[in-house]
Amino acid sequence: MRNNLVVLIIIGVFNFSFSQQKTENFPDGTPIRNWFKEHQKLKLENLGKQYVITNFGVKKDSTLIQTQTIQAVIDKASADGGGVIVIPKGVFLSGALFFKPKTVLHLVKGAVLKGSDVITDYPIMPSRMEGQNLDYFPALINAYGVDYFSISGEGTINGNGKKFWEAFWKRRSENPDCTNLEVSRPRLVFVWNSNNVQFQDVKMVNSGFWTNHFYKCENVKLLGLHIFSPHIGIKAPSTDAVDLDVCENVLIKGCYMSVNDDAVALKGGKGPYADQDNNNGPNKNIIIEDCTFGFCHSALTNGSEAIHNRNVIFRNCKIEGASRLLWLKMRPDTPQRYEYILVENIKGEAETGLAIFAWRQFYDLKGRTDIPLSYGDHITLKNITLKCSNFYGVEKDPNVRLSNFKFENLNIETAKTKFDKSIIDGVILKNVYINKMLIE
Repeated sequence: MRNNLVVLIIIGVFNFSFSQQKTENFPDGTPIRNWFKEHQKLKLENLGKQYVITNFGVKKDSTLIQTQTIQAVIDKASADGGGVIVIPKGVFLSGALFFKPKTVLHLVKGAVLKGSDVITDYPIMPSRMEGQNLDYFPALINAYGVDYFSISGEGTINGNGKKFWEAFWKRRSENPDCTNLEVSRPRLVFVWNSNNVQFQDVKMVNSGFWTNHFYKCENVKLLGLHIFSPHIGIKAPSTDAVDLDVCENVLIKGCYMSVNDDAVALKGGKGPYADQDNNNGPNKNIIIEDCTFGFCHSALTNGSEAIHNRNVIFRNCKIEGASRLLWLKMRPDTPQRYEYILVENIKGEAETGLAIFAWRQFYDLKGRTDIPLSYGDHITLKNITLKCSNFYGVEKDPNVRLSNFKFENLNIETAKTKFDKSIIDGVILKNVYINKMLIE
């Protein structure tokens, strides 16, 4: 009996250490840089000269839109050589703000930067939305070419999106085929062509459109964020928590995300010739770890406006009500390649575990006579305990090539048990249990 107990303890210790160990390489074998292992929080005292907005004419009045006055503080800090814009305790209402080089944002505990719900407070300008460069409304907080931009503190950025949501649903009721861009809505944060960016600890809630959108950025860290928009009552449409759009080296760690759309979405372009447009490109070297996901359409989505995602690790996360765990959105009008994706050490509940099917929303071949081929390759799901309605939501598609999928150490409880391996060229199953039955 004692020997058996010792064996059980050893097995338990082994299983625990196995589930907690971290891969040292990206899925394609590239070493993970030490940068990804460093997640120190920024300290207010190290961010430079502090510009508390109420010391520069901004009033403590939650009913007064003070865009110009707040922007003047940002401009002054930049002109003086840089500094941190501090939002003190209280509610401050603003339209679009534009951060300049060497300026960053800090919200103290109890501070609320609240977006105006009047769309004219967000003047149309060159931007990027849904995989295309176009003139569009800016976000509440914008950083164009601001290296080392950061948002920190324990305060809240509130998009005040209810009015925009209501307008969207009214338009959708009038025309079920209306596009997402037909109703004028601002994002919460938009960062373009900025490197070495870090957001930490703040609450980001009630965005009118996407919550965080990063376009052509490198070295981005999102640490300990709380991102929320409602999915009951007046639902908040298209409020993705994090959209990565042609980005490289991104760490998302210790965040909570519950939104009425995708949580983390990897984008990068759409259309039949999207891979020939220099405005588009791949997302590479992405790690999402130690996060908790409430309601969302998918915890990790590839697409629907994407052309190439490579080296993505999604690990050590809890799923609490996502519609999907991993979703590969395959647009029939866009050439796509989603490759070297690892999902490991996941526990929780989702409607669907792995979802791969054609996404035809706003489908447009723009005169191209053939349908572009898309690929999903070297996808691994490992060390997962999941309760779901359908674990294997993979559909056969003549325009999609799926290959080299590995399923290892899975304990799945699911209503639908069908697992058609023939859809994928090269499937490895190792210690995979569906409803306590080993499948091979």
